[in-house]
Amino acid sequence: MDNQFPRISSKEARQEFEEKMKELNLRGKEHDIEQAASRAAIPYIQLVKFPISTEALRIIPEEQARQLSVVCFFYIGDEFRIGSPRPENPALHELLYQIQERIKARGLIYMISDDSLDHALKLYAKLPRLKPSVKGVEIKAEDLANFKEEFHSFDELQARLKGAAVTDLVTLLVASALRANSSDIHIEAESAAIVVRFRIDGVLHQVAKLDKSEWPKVVSRIKLISGLKINVTDRPQDGRFTIFVKEGNVEVRVSTIPTSEGESVVIRILKPISKGLNFEELGLRGKPFERLMAEIKRPNGMIITTGPTGSGKTTTLYAALHKLNNPETKIITLEDPIEYKLPGIAQSQIDTAKHYSFAEGLRSILRQDPDVIMVGEIRDLETVDIAIQAALTGHLVLSTVHTNSASGAIPRFLALGAKPFLLAPALNAVMAQRLVRRIHEECKEEVKLEEETLKRVKEILAALPKEQSAVSSGQTESPRQSRDRQPLAALKFYRGRGCARCFDLGYKGQVGIFEVMMMNKEIEEVVLAGKISEYTLQEIAVKAGMITMVQDGLLKALDGITTVEEVFRVAE
Repeated sequence: MDNQFPRISSKEARQEFEEKMKELNLRGKEHDIEQAASRAAIPYIQLVKFPISTEALRIIPEEQARQLSVVCFFYIGDEFRIGSPRPENPALHELLYQIQERIKARGLIYMISDDSLDHALKLYAKLPRLKPSVKGVEIKAEDLANFKEEFHSFDELQARLKGAAVTDLVTLLVASALRANSSDIHIEAESAAIVVRFRIDGVLHQVAKLDKSEWPKVVSRIKLISGLKINVTDRPQDGRFTIFVKEGNVEVRVSTIPTSEGESVVIRILKPISKGLNFEELGLRGKPFERLMAEIKRPNGMIITTGPTGSGKTTTLYAALHKLNNPETKIITLEDPIEYKLPGIAQSQIDTAKHYSFAEGLRSILRQDPDVIMVGEIRDLETVDIAIQAALTGHLVLSTVHTNSASGAIPRFLALGAKPFLLAPALNAVMAQRLVRRIHEECKEEVKLEEETLKRVKEILAALPKEQSAVSSGQTESPRQSRDRQPLAALKFYRGRGCARCFDLGYKGQVGIFEVMMMNKEIEEVVLAGKISEYTLQEIAVKAGMITMVQDGLLKALDGITTVEEVFRVAE
């Protein structure tokens, strides 16, 4: 039987024939794509032999180009063109808008074939390598200073956001969050509008509303700068970017989750805490402070902090590490995630995707011969067992656990499966904490409590340990405090009236309230007996002189640091 194709004798002729066949096939594919583009009234171009400039290719980063199957093939200053095999993708239209805003040029989307896209994407490998840039939002020092001068209320923020370009909107939100000392920005799509809320000193406040039609542009802009996939809206994503300000870079984490109305976006601002690494500034003082300092100086054992998310546990642990950090002490941490960088301390990031858990990391850390170990959280039996063994073999172990009170930590460990006869000698101290808002000093005024509230306050203060005065703050006494001592019948309390400098909230900043349960012989005996409850341990600790969180908070209220309302809000 004769062959369908003619016999080709030489290697060069065979290669030439194959190239001609490929070209014929390519022309056929391109013709089909061109016809489809014509029917859809979309401009078409073939890029295999099109001269794509370096400047055009750099308009879209390679990672994003591959993610969205798009390439910029033409750019001459005031005009640019992008091409994709799927020009109907909504994410491309948002990308087109973002590029137009960024380079101030007019753009257009073309349809191209997959072969054209592959050809263009290969050109990225030939680009001269530039120094990698950091994803971020730049806030100029003068812009931030001007905004601080102008921004005194959330109404002003609402007015500034109206009509702002999407590229400026994120910058405005971040700048205003920094101005308000906010820890989080919450942007949520609701049925009628986009709601923006700031978490200021632990409490959420609605600060603005945006038109619902702006939502796709807003969320795409946030995803773009934080390295998230613009076209993924049906599953959670996590990203990050950096805010560049004169005082230093501020790391930002971004989390998105799908909701019935679109997506919920939370932007968490991680501010450096180097200035707040002293226990005195955190709010620990008096007897609890003295007892905890004594335990931290011990060469071995476990010190545990407890409390809900956002109660300041991580900051407290960092304060302890800051106290212990010196050239003679080897300190290693296990964190998920590492929130702040601490000079002189080896910090290790947990990565469950690579099977690097707290337990596995702790096991590896012990081979590094550390003096002090900080474990971000104890969640399971394996971690608690290794932590206890480390504490019993000459290491000081600091960690956290989620319980409501100091006395709840021991039952929690036992519930995880810890052995009582090992836990009792390993544990040095357990500290529970909450954060309350500070009264703004510039608008502080005296306030009279309602009769029922005052009665409750007096009952709680009357139960203080004998060595603790009912109206003493618990810290080392100053002449002012000695002079201000009053009988229970004449207690004075304060509040913030509200002013422009505190956005009419009456509060500015936060301070911790604490209870520190020290291990003693009676608690050890109860733990070893195995018949324990949180309430039993609480009674023993109070009998031994423990000041409860509520009592500590009310003492700070008497000092005019916070309000009675705040104390009862977080600790009762």
